[in-house]
Amino acid sequence: MNSDIHAPSDPLRGFFYALAGSVLVSTNFVTAKYGLRGFNPETFSLVWTSAAAAYSCIFVVATGHRAQMALPARVMKKIGLMGLTTGVGMILAWAGLARLDPSFQAFLWRFLPVLTILFSALVLGERLMVKELVPVAAMVLGGCLGAVGRWHIVGTGMIMTILAAFAFAVQMVVAKMLVSRMHPDILVFYRVGIGALIIALWAFGTGRADFGVAASYWLVTLLGAFLGPCASFLLTFRSYRHWDLSRSSIVKIVEPLFVLPLSYAVLGKLPTHTELLGGCLILIGAFWFAWIHFMGSGRR
Repeated sequence: MNSDIHAPSDPLRGFFYALAGSVLVSTNFVTAKYGLRGFNPETFSLVWTSAAAAYSCIFVVATGHRAQMALPARVMKKIGLMGLTTGVGMILAWAGLARLDPSFQAFLWRFLPVLTILFSALVLGERLMVKELVPVAAMVLGGCLGAVGRWHIVGTGMIMTILAAFAFAVQMVVAKMLVSRMHPDILVFYRVGIGALIIALWAFGTGRADFGVAASYWLVTLLGAFLGPCASFLLTFRSYRHWDLSRSSIVKIVEPLFVLPLSYAVLGKLPTHTELLGGCLILIGAFWFAWIHFMGSGRR
């Protein structure tokens, strides 16, 4: 096994890996929204995840980690769980984005770092404080505010996005549990590889696979698949080797600050006034939660 798997703790390096991963994954909301103008959500999820699996496989081979791709029996269940939640999460996430403004969905995705911290407390034994539930309540209020008068339009997309955030939070906790035993590049490959198989079963089984779209949708989707589920997670999983899961997750809170200008520049879209107000309340609640958690963990 490669010695670089057992990397020493390095908070500064962990921070920069987490930040770079967050910047890259922010492009998802724009590239995916464009791709979904051509593909239906099921086909888009399949193309997106399959392309990411191909990219990550090439990366594993190019960096000399091919010999580590054989999975030890003790990690197979966790890898399977990570792949399953990837497949389910992708389908839900992109079906949700097809119904929502990309910037508003980026605000909703701030539930992911909060859920990841909550799950890490349950699974990894990190401690939670009762006062951390107050900002979570503020985030829920922000989500409700963003749907005022428009639930019949955005309600389904919001529910799908929150469910996807639950699925992705499970992935992050599993990845943190495995990253000390497996190289991050291998984790990324199996995450999207198994996820692609799950999505393929769903897309073909439901008869929703339809690849007949214009070349521009293919190009943007393939580019987004490299930036998002491949490159961003290569960096994010590296951050887990050097930094706590909860602290790496806190960095992801800033993603809407990248998505808003990118969405306006590329798609000419901004959230409605109520979506923006609700999104800001979600963002404030996420930062508030992160601050309480950060200060509390610093004292322990």
